[in-house]
Amino acid sequence: MPDLAKHNVATTLNYWDDPGDGSAPTPIYIGKGKVSNKRPHRPHEFTVTDISGGEDKYTLDSHGFQYITHSSQERTFVDEDVIRTDYYDECRALLQDITGARRVHIFNHKVRRGPTQWHHLGLHGKNLANRGPVTRTHVDQSYAGAELRLRWELSDDPREAEALLQRRYQIINIWRPIETILKDPIAVADSNSVPDADLVGAEMVEDDFRGESWVVRHNPEHRWYFKYRMTPVDVLLIKCFDSDTSVARRALHSAFEDPRYREEASRQSIEVRCLVCY
Repeated sequence: MPDLAKHNVATTLNYWDDPGDGSAPTPIYIGKGKVSNKRPHRPHEFTVTDISGGEDKYTLDSHGFQYITHSSQERTFVDEDVIRTDYYDECRALLQDITGARRVHIFNHKVRRGPTQWHHLGLHGKNLANRGPVTRTHVDQSYAGAELRLRWELSDDPREAEALLQRRYQIINIWRPIETILKDPIAVADSNSVPDADLVGAEMVEDDFRGESWVVRHNPEHRWYFKYRMTPVDVLLIKCFDSDTSVARRALHSAFEDPRYREEASRQSIEVRCLVCY
């Protein structure tokens, strides 16, 4: 019989170190094979709660994240062409089935196989080739940043972009393990525990796109969750933005250290970023 005991983890999560002088967070630059992230963060103690066995209590609209079971035909995620064709097709169908959306536009993906401290590797070289987990609390798009992303993705058809902005749209990440996750699992925060006042817009430049994400001020009331020992059929949907103000609009997320598995092999995962239009 499987062990159904909860695997809650006492750990630290890294929050933006607000200088308190009103200055904007340091921008992040991604491109030419490397990432430059000199934004200061500070660790704070939290217990991350294992939701295993109670996954159905958490949905995109109620909490900002949702765990589902889904098998992919892809197994290794090493062929970029296969990811962009076959796996993207799977992801579009999956999100349309879950949300009922009219259209899903995938704008990029990230495969992560590198070590925990990958940001510090090869500062003058190709550190994106060693991309690993992001161990800083964040949301990929701010409210303003979501509109910037939609307009950028539909820059060839500004009229269509304007039309989509008048209806509900979302940005949802599809996060999947490539191998069973032990080291550096991903945590998500209940949207209801995170007031907008804790979020600060922060510039992020990726190649030619100048966007905006959220960094996070520490608040001990944030409630953090994860699913222990996720396998490749355990998929996490992370809502980064929702234009509907009556539901959970965004979920903080971050990788974190489980001390029990500090010496395990580096985590392997893939996330696919999606504009979801209705």
